[in-house]
Amino acid sequence: MKEIVAIIRPNKLDEVKDALEKIGCHGITVTEVKGRGRQLGITESYRGSDYRIDLLPKTRLEIVVSDEDLEAVIKAIVETAQTGDIGDGKIFISSIEDVVRIRTGERGEEAV
Repeated sequence: MKEIVAIIRPNKLDEVKDALEKIGCHGITVTEVKGRGRQLGITESYRGSDYRIDLLPKTRLEIVVSDEDLEAVIKAIVETAQTGDIGDGKIFISSIEDVVRIRTGERGEEAV
């Protein structure tokens, strides 16, 4: 099993959720976060004064999938979240040792 952590633009969340539903990926945790990458934030002007916003709003998605579903989920996220501009986000992939469903005690992929 793998855990996918995707950091995306907040305005792309609904599109990504819909794409994941279409491929049968229903379990997802969503968190509103702030961060920055290579873009190092943005500079805005307000009433003639420039100010810098170094932490931009982002959306963090956490998804645990079987190894077989990994590439399909990554493809769905990239195809729907990508704008081609700096700040589209990143996807991080980690191995998951085990999962336990609290309600039933199921373990492993059955618990996902």
